[in-house]
Parts: sequence; structure tokens; C-alpha cells
Amino acid sequence: MGRNLQTDGRLRPVDLARGHGLSTQAIRNYEEAGILPAADRTPSGYRAYTPLHAAALRAFLALAPGHGHRTATSIMRAVNGGAAEEAFRLIDESHAQLLDDRRTLHAVERALKDLEPIAEPGPPGPSGPSGPSGPSGPSGPSGETFIGPLAGKLGIRPATLRKWERAGLVRPRRDPRTGYRVYDEADVRDARLAHQLRRGGYLLEQIAPLIAQVRAAGGLEPLEAALSDWHGRLSARGRAMLTGAAELEAYLRLRERG
Repeated sequence: MGRNLQTDGRLRPVDLARGHGLSTQAIRNYEEAGILPAADRTPSGYRAYTPLHAAALRAFLALAPGHGHRTATSIMRAVNGGAAEEAFRLIDESHAQLLDDRRTLHAVERALKDLEPIAEPGPPGPSGPSGPSGPSGPSGPSGETFIGPLAGKLGIRPATLRKWERAGLVRPRRDPRTGYRVYDEADVRDARLAHQLRRGGYLLEQIAPLIAQVRAAGGLEPLEAALSDWHGRLSARGRAMLTGAAELEAYLRLRERG
């Protein structure tokens, strides 16, 4: 059998793989992807890794949970290619994205907190339409309303609600007899949430996925549990970024010494 490469400071692929629960093929794949520096070869043609490769592997595996596999790969390729500034730019972008995610989360929480019950509509107006917005009072089951009364309660124009409908923020049904838009309780909830987020400066394309989350959660109350989980995931991502930064710094120092 061949000699143990650890005796002269060199490591075999299996030596790197064992400590992280990886396969030797994964180690080779990481080298080919530029995550690890190119390895030297023994006279027999086998890869010979060093403590520098071990540090690179630790840095990548620490970066991946916070930045994602693709960005972590790009960071390591930049460092190994001598483009440390590009690696720092990628890290900055990840931190900026994390900050943006935190701001979005806080905006949703503020919007939920600021939602106040809409006053009950007054008695129905006279039968028949009262302009292009439809009847002035509610119609149908309790909680349903028309575009005019809803716009009035929110302090916006009916045209704004129609714009939100085109953007997918609200999805009123149409009365089959009159063709008027009818907003049920879920539509009113979505309109109120959209209104709060718009007041917070969010664009319609930013609000649409948040409204979709509310619908998927089945309302605001289940969403609160999802928001708590969101908090936990953002915190875990932030801590993972700190761990990744520490391992990357150790790898950079080892490269400089080498």
C-alpha cells in the first residue's frame, strides 16, 4: 500500500472528507469548482492536499448556510483566483439582502399591528347603482362590501383598488347579476394590509408576495407564527454569516502566510 500522506503534512481526499461527513468525490468536485485551490499531485498521480485546502473547505462549509451554496462558491472562487475584493463585494450583497429581508419583515409586522377593525358600514343606500363604483352600501353576506364603501373606509380612490386588483393584491368576485365587484372579508383584509404597506413606501411588486403569504397561511393569525419562524431564520442566517466570516478570515490569513 502507498505511504500515509499525513506523515509529510499532505492530506488525501479521504482525510478532508472524513471530518465533514463528505465523500471523496465531493472533495474532488469542490476542487474542480474552484472552491478549493488546485491540489498538487504525487508522483503516482494522486491528489495531495494541505492544511490550506482544509482551511478552504472549512471556510466554504461555514459560508454556505449564511450566503447560500451558489454565493459561497463564488466567494471561494474569487478568493482562490486572487480577487479578494470581488469576494468582499459578494459578501456585502448578502448582508444587504439580509437587511432588506429584515426591513420587509418589520414592515409586515408594523402593518399587522396597525390594522384596526374597519367600522361597520351604515345602512344600505337606495337600491340600484350609485355611480361606477356600484351600490353605496353593503350587499350579500355579512362582511361583504363593494368598491365604493371599501375605498371610502380606507381613504383611497376606487381606482386605486382597481389598480391593486390588476396587481393581484385583491381578488374580488363579480356579482353575476350586476357585474359589480364584491369584496369579502379576506379581500378587505388584503386591501387593508396592502394599504398599510403602501403607506410604508413599499411597491406593488413587493407587496404582492407578502399578500400571497397571508393567503397561504390562511389569514393574519396563522401568519404570526410564520413571522416568528421568519425571525428565527433571519437570526440563524445572521449568525451563520458571522461564523462564515471568521472561517474565511482564517483562510485568508493562512493564504497570506503561505
